[in-house]
Amino acid sequence: MGVLEGKVVLVTGGGNGIGKETALLAAREGAKVVVNDLGGSLSGDDPGDAGPAEKVAAEIRAAGGEAVSNSDSVTDYKAVEGMVEQAKDTFGDLNAVINPAGILRDKMFHKMSEDDWDAVIDVHLRGSFNVTRAAVELFREKEDGAFVLFTSTTGLIGNVGQANYAAAKLGIAGLSRIIAMEGERKNVRSNIIAPFAWTRMIASIPVKDEAGAQRVNRMKEGMRADQVAQLAVALCADRAKDVSGQIFGVRGNEVVLFNQPRPVKSVARLEGWDPESLIDQCMPAMKADFTDMGPTASVFPYDPI
Repeated sequence: MGVLEGKVVLVTGGGNGIGKETALLAAREGAKVVVNDLGGSLSGDDPGDAGPAEKVAAEIRAAGGEAVSNSDSVTDYKAVEGMVEQAKDTFGDLNAVINPAGILRDKMFHKMSEDDWDAVIDVHLRGSFNVTRAAVELFREKEDGAFVLFTSTTGLIGNVGQANYAAAKLGIAGLSRIIAMEGERKNVRSNIIAPFAWTRMIASIPVKDEAGAQRVNRMKEGMRADQVAQLAVALCADRAKDVSGQIFGVRGNEVVLFNQPRPVKSVARLEGWDPESLIDQCMPAMKADFTDMGPTASVFPYDPI
């Protein structure tokens, strides 16, 4: 018997990469799965295709599992409500939502258009709101439900050329934390995963030197989407009911627990602060505890011009 036996799970972005591997694993672990994927390009600027989601659902059914497909966009709240209803109509319930759906529109911030910003925020942050808001009342009524959302080290730590992606992914960290806090008494839990895995998103990031190429190759060989899927599925299981409000990373066979922002130092002045004293006294007193920006070039360097 699998860890999700009898559960119904909605997996977004289920046609490729982490979403696909998660949908397949959830089914192998006993879940009935709604496989959602718009079937669009990585940049999200085309109408999409129902084929990828249905192909994964068909693979689950061929292996003896139960699955249906859905090709609506997570950016459309009514459509996401429809995904929840589809789960209930088809399988009688919904117990968990796993939301790795995403796009990339990478560009240096001073070159980024409003469209590039809006599209990424819409899919990642608005999409995370949509899938959680559409299901949270059902979960609260049943006093049972799990959300697994996806963040990124781009948001948690930073990466050159991805301001839109970073803003969305750090926003998801805040969203998940509040959902977990508000849902604690109703057994509604929410966790997020920052994946290290070879996906079509990672494959799209430009590599401009040999060191970058070597890092990419190591990731391709040693950090697979199916390894991330293991944690995503585990977090939906009843046996993980005491795990909520956390930020995890998965890198190959390594699971990482991230800390979360907390005060590290404070400086007080009895007579109060003014700009001059802040510059002369406060900032120097805190400087040793500043968080540095790390290397000036990202792992996959962008043209800084």
